[in-house]
Amino acid sequence: MTKKITTSNHYTYTALLRGINVGGHKKVPMADLKKAFEKMGIENVHTLRASGNVVFEAADKNTDALAKKITAMLESTFKFSIPVILRRLSEIQNIIDENPFKEIIPAPDLRLYVTFLKEKPKGGLNIPYSAEGESFKIISIKDNAVYTVVDLSKTKTVDMMSFLEKEFGKNITTRTWDTVVKIGKTQKR
Repeated sequence: MTKKITTSNHYTYTALLRGINVGGHKKVPMADLKKAFEKMGIENVHTLRASGNVVFEAADKNTDALAKKITAMLESTFKFSIPVILRRLSEIQNIIDENPFKEIIPAPDLRLYVTFLKEKPKGGLNIPYSAEGESFKIISIKDNAVYTVVDLSKTKTVDMMSFLEKEFGKNITTRTWDTVVKIGKTQKR
């Protein structure tokens, strides 16, 4: 099980890396990613799934400054830019506890996604929002996160990511709901 640090000056974070290990591009082995974080003096590092999810403990209280340090370290280590969105693990656990998808009736063709935004959204998108043909719906936007349901029975090619980038910018990264739940179970609060 996970070793907990008991000092009150440590915080548990989740680093959500954008665009690694997708379609054979920007390959980052999870073992190398873990070592890179540990070399920074970050403790209790856990990687989850190859999409770039790192849960760790650090004394840094300033999330923005820590994200910049991690971004610089990743570029230095892997020799290409890897955008990072940083959240405290308690924020991820709050999302899970609130469960924005609780009203969604499960179906084989439905996929649930959480898109994490680096900045607060500025757009005037009316929520809930349904894409043309209802291939995806944005059901909620809260606390710099967008909650989307994709219906694969409506179309086989969903252009959700292009829409989200156009609406919210490129400083975003998306995870399946299952991945978010797995991140939340990594360590207790």
